[in-house]
Amino acid sequence: MSAATSEVDSIRAASRVLVRELGFMQPTLAATSYSASAVHALLEIDAHEDMTSARLVQLLGLEKSSVSRMLAKLIAAGELDEESDGSDARVKRLRLTEQGRKTVEHIHAFGQSQVKSAFEHLNRSQQQAVAQGLSAYAGALKAHRLNAVEQRPPSPVTVSVGYRPGMVGRIAEMHAAFYSEHWGFGQFFESQVATGVAEFAGRLDEACNRAWLAMLNGRIVGSLAIDGQDLGDNKAHLRWFILDDGCRGSGVGRHLMAEAMAFCDIRGFKEVHLWTFKGLHAARKLYESFGFELVHEVQGEQWGGSVAEQQFVRVCRPA
Repeated sequence: MSAATSEVDSIRAASRVLVRELGFMQPTLAATSYSASAVHALLEIDAHEDMTSARLVQLLGLEKSSVSRMLAKLIAAGELDEESDGSDARVKRLRLTEQGRKTVEHIHAFGQSQVKSAFEHLNRSQQQAVAQGLSAYAGALKAHRLNAVEQRPPSPVTVSVGYRPGMVGRIAEMHAAFYSEHWGFGQFFESQVATGVAEFAGRLDEACNRAWLAMLNGRIVGSLAIDGQDLGDNKAHLRWFILDDGCRGSGVGRHLMAEAMAFCDIRGFKEVHLWTFKGLHAARKLYESFGFELVHEVQGEQWGGSVAEQQFVRVCRPA
């Protein structure tokens, strides 16, 4: 998915500010006497029990000669020790000394203080958005550097079942953001979503109803609900299936669908119904992969604009 020029320019401008504010323009970093590369080397050695100079070259993305000179300085300063590998004398294992461990503790404390001080200027939702966005962007940069876009790391997103504080507002927000951008829906649509989710949340204690929430760093980034009551006749209604932009294409949607369809089969529903709009090709492909079939299509005006509304049905499979 290509990014708009304004988004690219915004990220580049923010990156320049980050470089300055975090101190990367200075000759030393994190209130130490060491360069940024040396500070990162100490942190990586602390984080990995089995570290060698060759592995450090890969992790830092630096030239072998640069890493060798940097390690020599850190060893001379008393921060690191080298230990020979018992099976191969040519391989040297890097270990923090007692002094090195204290230096790393100081670096962590300095970094945590920086983040906490900055977070005082943000509300909780902004803090979660920053954590999610930076994590995703850092992963994308690394994938590009390694030329491994298709080799996705395991998703950090987890799935929570049932009500969570903020669920109603967040589901409404995700729907409003997506459908206003792509379909021009406005306040009426957002209000309808919020009202529906709020009413449904009050019925989640019923065994036939369930909601799944995708979570990233404590923030709701996706949702899907099965309403086992509103259609009657032992038919389930799949509702409020939405993902934050940063989670699309990550497999999170398929995970939510798998959980929901397994629930419907186990509960013994006769059918699962969902209503959506024509043109959501990725979503339709996902629905059809789980056995949904298009059964009805009609032009509708109820959301503030003319759209082709579609009804899909899946026949449940007894568990």
